Amino acid sequence: MDSLNDRQPTRLASDLSNDAISQTEENAGGDLVTNGIRSLRELVDMVCGRNIQESGDYGEAGLAENLPFPFLALVGQQEMKLALLLSLINPMLGGVLLIGPRGTGKTTAVRSLLDLLPGVERSLCFYGCLPEDVEAGGLDAICPECTKKYAAGLPLTGPDRVRLVELPLNAALDDVVGGLDERALIHDRLRLKRGLLAQADQNILYVDEINLLNHEIVDAFLDAAASGSYTVRRGPMSATFHARFNLMGSMNPEEGFLRPQIMDRFGLRLLVHGLDEPSERLEAYRRVRTYRNNPRGMIAQYADATQIAREEIQTARGLLTRVELSEEVARQGIAMVQSLKIDSLRAEITMLEAARACAAADARTQVTFQDLQMVAPMSLRLRRSKFISEYFHNQEAEEEELRTTFKSFTEYDITTSARAK
Repeated sequence: MDSLNDRQPTRLASDLSNDAISQTEENAGGDLVTNGIRSLRELVDMVCGRNIQESGDYGEAGLAENLPFPFLALVGQQEMKLALLLSLINPMLGGVLLIGPRGTGKTTAVRSLLDLLPGVERSLCFYGCLPEDVEAGGLDAICPECTKKYAAGLPLTGPDRVRLVELPLNAALDDVVGGLDERALIHDRLRLKRGLLAQADQNILYVDEINLLNHEIVDAFLDAAASGSYTVRRGPMSATFHARFNLMGSMNPEEGFLRPQIMDRFGLRLLVHGLDEPSERLEAYRRVRTYRNNPRGMIAQYADATQIAREEIQTARGLLTRVELSEEVARQGIAMVQSLKIDSLRAEITMLEAARACAAADARTQVTFQDLQMVAPMSLRLRRSKFISEYFHNQEAEEEELRTTFKSFTEYDITTSARAK
C-alpha cells in the first residue's frame, strides 16, 4: 500500500456510496488489498463494509495479552465512529459521550481505538515536568531532577503513544487523585504517588457506566478537566500533577441520568442505537464469532488498514494547527446554535473545533459549511435545559418590574435621592 504522504487526499466529510466497497479486494489468504484509498473516511467505509475470512482453530490465544476488537471491523454506527476519530484528531473537542442501551458496542468501540492511538511527546519525569513549565514559571516550576536535566541540555520529554486509561467504578478517591506512596514509606521516605487522573495526562480517560460513578469521584475529575491540572495534599506534602486528558464515557440511560455538571464537560454526544438492517446484524454476529474463535487472525486481517488509519490520524493532528475557520462559516455555526436557543458557549466551541478536525482529516486547511452540517448534531444535542428555560421564564415578571421601576426614575431623581441620604 502507498503511505499517507504518497496519496492525494480528498474530503473526509463527503458521503461515500457503497460502490467504494468494490474497490477493496481480498486474496485467497484473506489479506486486504486496497486500490486508490484517498481519505480516512473512505478507508473506514471500505474496510468496514468488506466481508471477512472465516478463520480456523489456532488453539488457545492466551488470556494475558490485550487483543482489542479491530475498530475497522465495527459494523454500522457511522456517526459514533466518526466522532471517535475526530476526538483523536482534535483533543480540544472535550471528549465523547456514548448513550445507548446495552449490547450496542459502545465499550467495544472505545477499546478498539487502542491500535489507532497516535503518538505524543510525553514527560520523562515522575511528576510530569514539561519544557513549557519552565517557560511559564522558570526553573522553580519543575522538580530538582528535571532542573539538572534542563541545565545540562537534556530533553524533558520523549516520544510515546497515547494510551487508553480506564476508570473503574469501584475506584477509591486516592486511586483517582493519588496519595502517599506505600513503597516509599517502607524505606522511610515520603512521596506522593500519581493517581489515575495524572496517568491520564495526554491520554484518553474512559469511564464506562459514567452515570453510576460516586459523586466525589466525579467532582475530582471535573475539577481536573476544567483546569488541566490538580493538586494533592497529604499532611505536610503537596504535589501538582498535569491532567490534560481526552474524556470518553458511555452510559445506559435506563440505569440513571448523568449529572448536568459532567454532561456539560463532554463535547460530542452520541445516541447509539442498535443496528436496524438484518444483514448488518448478521454480519456483526459473524465478526464477533470470528474474533472470539481467533482474535489474532481477526486482527491480522485488518492490520494493514489499521496502520494506514493510524498514519492518517497522526498527519491530521499535525495539520490541525493550519486549518483556518472563516468568519462567514463561524457566523453560520453561531446562528445554528442561537436558533436552538442554547446558552452554553461550549456548544459553538465544540462544533467549530469538530469542523476543524473534519477538515484536517480530509487534508484541507479551510472549514466549509458542509463540515458544520456533519458535526452539528453530535455537537449540539442534549445541550438545552428545560429547567433553565422555565426558570428564566418564571423570572421574567420580576425582570420586567425592575425595568419598569428604573425607567420611572430620572437622573435628577436619583441624584436628589442620593443627596438626601
